[in-house]
Amino acid sequence: MHQRLGGIPELASLAAQNAIQLFDVRHYDAQLDVGTGKKRQGKRLLTVGTDCSVGKMFSALAIEKALVEQGSQARFKATGQTGILIEGQGISVDAVVADFISGAVERLSPSFTGHEWDIIEGQGSLFNPSFAGVSLGLLHGAQPDALVLCHEVGREHIRHLPHAALPSIEQTIEANLMAARVTNPWVQFVGICLNTSNISDKEAKALCLKWSEEFAMPVTDPVRFGVDAIADRVRSL
Repeated sequence: MHQRLGGIPELASLAAQNAIQLFDVRHYDAQLDVGTGKKRQGKRLLTVGTDCSVGKMFSALAIEKALVEQGSQARFKATGQTGILIEGQGISVDAVVADFISGAVERLSPSFTGHEWDIIEGQGSLFNPSFAGVSLGLLHGAQPDALVLCHEVGREHIRHLPHAALPSIEQTIEANLMAARVTNPWVQFVGICLNTSNISDKEAKALCLKWSEEFAMPVTDPVRFGVDAIADRVRSL
């Protein structure tokens, strides 16, 4: 929801009548600084996508789980409402004033020594006319060492915008690397996560194998096949 719960008269009235507290998880009211791009300790992975709603949150959670199961210290960093409800904390960056998006992500994933990897939930897409600004701020603030590209197989155009064509995988890789290098010149892609729900299991396996060879990185559907190969690549960095 883009508005505060307390700003909806019916909800505010019912909450007052029944002594119920409303939690606006989307809105972060603490003071934020602008981003600096200054090098921070620790390692970070950010999920990015060809569009909205292609699996960035699920992939980030799956990668965190796989890394922990393999013995690495990793923590999921939520940047959206659902992720915050799952993790219990985070900053919904699409509710942050534009100048402070990168600074919000720097606060969300500061210098650290207590664990090895921050797995940062991505938002939107650099190619989505509606939400590209949030995606760019996330890329700069995350200062990622590793990127994972997320894509829904069979999607015909940018969500809700039939006039806007989806980018190719190559375009998405190139654009995200260029943007991410503003704050980390050594950033690299470590995998591709696909939503293959529109095709058969056999077709999905063949596509993952084909793209793994074509793009020289692990390609998987995290729901159907897991993300162990991507976690292995991450641990090698």
